[in-house]
Amino acid sequence: MTLTPADENALSLTMRTLAPCAQPSDMLNQVFHQDLFALLPHLPASFVDLLILDPPYNLAKEFNGRTFQKQPVENYTRWMESWFLPLARVLKPTASIYVYGDWLRSASIFHVLQERFTIRNRITWEREKGRGAKTNWKNCSEDIWFATVSDDYFFNPEAVMLKRRVLAPYRVEGQPKDWQSEEGGNFRLTHPSNFWSDITVPFWSMPENTDHPTQKPEKLVAKLVLSSSQPGGVVMDPFLGSGTTAVVAQKLGRKFVGVEIDRTYCLLALKRLAAAKTDKTIQGYADGVFWERNTLAEQLRANGTKSGKPATQDPAQSLLLNVA
Repeated sequence: MTLTPADENALSLTMRTLAPCAQPSDMLNQVFHQDLFALLPHLPASFVDLLILDPPYNLAKEFNGRTFQKQPVENYTRWMESWFLPLARVLKPTASIYVYGDWLRSASIFHVLQERFTIRNRITWEREKGRGAKTNWKNCSEDIWFATVSDDYFFNPEAVMLKRRVLAPYRVEGQPKDWQSEEGGNFRLTHPSNFWSDITVPFWSMPENTDHPTQKPEKLVAKLVLSSSQPGGVVMDPFLGSGTTAVVAQKLGRKFVGVEIDRTYCLLALKRLAAAKTDKTIQGYADGVFWERNTLAEQLRANGTKSGKPATQDPAQSLLLNVA
């Protein structure tokens, strides 16, 4: 997805900044073009159900002209504390938190989370893209740390079941054992674990793709939103980037609050949100379950059968068969 001059002119009229003494109702379903540090003093307390954090990793990285420099771990940890602890007051007592990171940043995440919250788990997801390395192991995974404000929190694993193809179907007295036969093959529903191997990083032919250098897949965010928030709940992302968290929240019937310092990324988020009002699809999530890779034809068939319409495939969809 890209921006045209007409897009920029129209969408810039809808960008907002947060005023002092804001109420939760002033923030819901809004994207704020603002520096998080400028916004922190104006945030209302105890209104967020799910906080999803994707700040710059501790790497040298350029974001549309803004460069984040790698720092000693101690300095990076202090930087995280400078905004994360003040931000925590927006959370309800029943809220959950997810923080993205890589292997190096995980040390800082753990330190900051354990100061005030209960750490529940660390998810590792396989990121199949990545450059080779000559003096180290190729980095093909990232982490998502899961924490809660208290022991009273919402979690629904049934909402994030994974549908896998059964290659060696097992039967008991002639009947399928924990699997079922469908038009596209034999499949089994499995409960989610803390290792995700079914995620595809957005690439050029995926409708959700933008030029943001660290964009997270909608499918990945959908797992966090469905498992740890209820319909109508408030999902906040203070490092919104090109809008994935807000888009997924809207598609799944949640309210969202997004904050992003870069104007171009804000505009991309707003354009994606406008498109999401009519297109609720999330690639890799169909018929109420998450599908493993290489099953797009079956996903289309499942959605087509459910809606009563034929599950057709257009040329653009055919490009995705090997990754969805």
